[in-house]
Amino acid sequence: MNVLDCIKTRRSCRIYMEQPVEREKIGQVIEAGRLAPCGGNSQTTHLIVITNKKVLDDLAVLARNAFSRMEITEGMYRSLAASIRASKAGNYVFYYQAPVLIVAANKKGYGNAMADCVCSLENMMLAANELDLGSCYINQLHWLDGDPDVHEYLLRIGLEEDETVCGSMALGYAKKLNRETPVRRGNPVTYVEDDPR
Repeated sequence: MNVLDCIKTRRSCRIYMEQPVEREKIGQVIEAGRLAPCGGNSQTTHLIVITNKKVLDDLAVLARNAFSRMEITEGMYRSLAASIRASKAGNYVFYYQAPVLIVAANKKGYGNAMADCVCSLENMMLAANELDLGSCYINQLHWLDGDPDVHEYLLRIGLEEDETVCGSMALGYAKKLNRETPVRRGNPVTYVEDDPR
């Protein structure tokens, strides 16, 4: 698959098979993330790769508990509000039961922390598509980075004291791999070809 086809056919997957992902494929995805661009070649993005089912289940419970303590406010980002609603209903698993969750963290106070992590996550999602795997960008652990229970658990599984969670991604074999190129109605583009003076 050439890179443009890979970009065009990458879709977010929210329904996964229980089939584990081969260690070699996980390694290829991780290597793509490690090769992502980063500010000043800092290379401070820390990838925490979780395949342990008990750890995934523990994180799901901690996240559900944290979200259920929150209240929905007017103008709240709709995905955050949906996480709160689903958690209050008691049936929320933020990583869609994928067999792999990759958490991207970076140094607290580092100005490019989010950008570097997002570049890494995008590289990994493209690599996943190339390898016939499904993936989905996950914001929830970033939103819960300040929750003491969630943060303490992440420290126990590898997050460093001087790091903040910037994002994560679900990874696994999709129940149905959708590669239809989505229609874009947003994301406007402005070309500046002439001198405006």
